[in-house]
Amino acid sequence: MHESVNDPLVGTVVDDRYRVLSRIARGGMSTVYLATDLRLDRNVALKVLYPHLAADRGFLDRFEREAKSAARLSHPHVVGVLDQGFAENLAYLVMEYVPGKTLRELLETRTRLSPRLALALLDAVVDGLAAAHDAGLIHRDVKPENVLLADNGSIKIADFGLARAVSTSTNTGTLVGTVAYLAPELVTGTGADERSDVYSAGIMLYEMLTGVQPFTGTVPIQVAFQHVHSTVPAPSESCPGLAADLDELVQWCTAPDPDNRPVNGRALLGELRHIRTSLSDAQLDFQCPDPDPRISADHDRATGQIPSGSGASGVSDPDATTALPRPPAGATEIVSPSAQASGGAGAYPTEVISRSGNQTTVFPAGSRGDSGPDGRGGTDEYEPEDDGSPQRAAAGSRAERRQARREFKASQRQSSRDAHRPEVSLRRGRPRRRGALLVVLAVLLIAAAVFTGWFFGRGPGAVVAVPDVANVSREAAGALLSGEGLKYSTSEIHDEIVAAGLAVGTDPDAPAEVRRYQPVTLLISKGPELFDVPNVVQRTLEAATKNITDAGLTVGAVTEEHSESVDAGKVISQFPAPDTQLRRDTAVNVVVSLGPAPVEVPSVVGKTEDEAIQLLEDAGLTAEVLPDRVNSRDIPDGSVAVQAPASGLVDRGSTVTLTVSKGPVMVQVPNVVRQSPDTARAQLEDLGFQVQISELLGGLLGIVQSQDPSGGSMAPEGSIITLRVV
Repeated sequence: MHESVNDPLVGTVVDDRYRVLSRIARGGMSTVYLATDLRLDRNVALKVLYPHLAADRGFLDRFEREAKSAARLSHPHVVGVLDQGFAENLAYLVMEYVPGKTLRELLETRTRLSPRLALALLDAVVDGLAAAHDAGLIHRDVKPENVLLADNGSIKIADFGLARAVSTSTNTGTLVGTVAYLAPELVTGTGADERSDVYSAGIMLYEMLTGVQPFTGTVPIQVAFQHVHSTVPAPSESCPGLAADLDELVQWCTAPDPDNRPVNGRALLGELRHIRTSLSDAQLDFQCPDPDPRISADHDRATGQIPSGSGASGVSDPDATTALPRPPAGATEIVSPSAQASGGAGAYPTEVISRSGNQTTVFPAGSRGDSGPDGRGGTDEYEPEDDGSPQRAAAGSRAERRQARREFKASQRQSSRDAHRPEVSLRRGRPRRRGALLVVLAVLLIAAAVFTGWFFGRGPGAVVAVPDVANVSREAAGALLSGEGLKYSTSEIHDEIVAAGLAVGTDPDAPAEVRRYQPVTLLISKGPELFDVPNVVQRTLEAATKNITDAGLTVGAVTEEHSESVDAGKVISQFPAPDTQLRRDTAVNVVVSLGPAPVEVPSVVGKTEDEAIQLLEDAGLTAEVLPDRVNSRDIPDGSVAVQAPASGLVDRGSTVTLTVSKGPVMVQVPNVVRQSPDTARAQLEDLGFQVQISELLGGLLGIVQSQDPSGGSMAPEGSIITLRVV
């Protein structure tokens, strides 16, 4: 839903291209707007980073790199990154606009989903993650808010190209808002990979199936602590009746140790689809029943979780101490110093802490039967009535719980008695038998001491220094190791310095001290590792660089030349030649084409049309004759009057436009006979003619006697009119 707010960015145009229409949402790192791409006339999602992030140059560099990587990712289940830029102190990311709602909004409406729907939604999300993992991208912020459910039914995961960059910035609170889905390794800062996304997907599946998150707390650090130190419980614990395969899938994805999870999204996708096909329709369409408050209260009483309040509201105090009839096996006991001083081994612990899954339970001393004078303990016990419900039956009958408490208290009393019972008898035994036993014991101790001295002095346990075997033959190196009593195995490795067949060294390296029974590996050189030079001719420089670096080599000198046969930007030749074998990181030089060499434009003005076309084609150019002709005083009809370009260097094959002359403009010559020479000259020159005066008898009268051509005839503009003046 778009927000109606007074945002100064709404209505503006970002980077002269994106008109902001409305604000969609605000997050911990950015604000998302609905905008129109004015260049392509389409709606987009414009994510504008907060100013403190845009001011961090290091963050912006990482942000730009990640955005470019994400822009290369094209998948139907991934929101596409369309553009990225920085303008007017705004760092922004342009993404595909997906009208619809998020998975979070769906969960808020429906609370929990059937396994069929949950697996279908997760399938699309993991499919998109798998494509990203194949491309070397890690999302790091998989959560329901980043899963978009489009109005047309498509499912897309958003925020690729941003989450990874932001998680590396020290200026952002990475845990805020996303801590519920963070993998333990992200919390501890030990590094993340594809398995971190798998963990978040597992948490999301748990929430879709149960309607709750596995770990909750009043502050984010409490939730983060549980991610690191607890195991995600099976969904069926919150929603009894779910298929066991779903429990296994969630707990496989959310294993605390990344090595115990699917290696990436592709591995998870295969198992997810296998489970979807193996479950029955009843298991896929299972609906988790809504919890009954009365049954939940009975369950709390049956497990010993006693509400602190006794009012009619039934709301228990979350800070109240939990008292259970019997602590589970494996509880960690914390003994107070005063109890140790007063009771020794028989003193009861002050507290008992039991951890089961993600639940931590604290038993006060009184709950174990040591605080009350009658041995019953100091904690009130709440006995629920047996209403015959399945939850009540699972908790056991009242008599069984009382019997369990009696057994627990009896075991505590017995532990107290055992703690005060001496374990060594002081009665006088048989002296003769005791003397023989002492002799045997002394002999055994001496033998053990002698054996230990031999074992660690000269035997297999003796410490020796590993000899230096570098640059000697295999046989000589083996003899040196055997001479020290060391047992060794041989491994061949590539080495850039040591010749093939000679020893490179040992593992552990000399002169490390080891015991003779410890294994030593003799490393034998196979010579330098050689790599085949790939053929990069006719490839773009970018593709050639990738091929050369993928082959274990480096790109050397890059020169450019004109070529008539190789397109511009592609490799003309390389050195060394393809299939040559070189050592790692050896340089390969390439020559890149600049395209055909430029040619000089010949001047064809005044040439006939056919002559001009032929001259241009001979020069490697293309002639284009314009249909409209122009009048020219100097260029005769049918000849080239104008060319463009007129001269200079142009690329071979370029087009030269020609304008053909249709000769000068024909003008009617006026009759200027009997006019004065000056008047006649002015009239003729105004019409574009040139005037030449010939005087007869010295031009005594100053009158034009005749003209050539005569008045009323047609003459070319600019031609000469001869006047005879008497």
